[in-house]
Amino acid sequence: MRTTTLTFPELMLIAATRGMLGAGLALLIAKRLTDQQRETAGVILTAIGALTTVPLMIEAFGKSEVH
Repeated sequence: MRTTTLTFPELMLIAATRGMLGAGLALLIAKRLTDQQRETAGVILTAIGALTTVPLMIEAFGKSEVH
């Protein structure tokens, strides 16, 4: 069994990046903004969410312990 211990700030950072990724994807498929606004905002939020997730996952999995 694998156990990972995260601090509260680390957990909140992971949740925030997941939120940005979700918001970016939602904007890409939403129709409330003009096509240009929607695409720009969606791409930026999706990229930030995806790019910040990778280092956080590496850090979190680095703290994992196998029992």
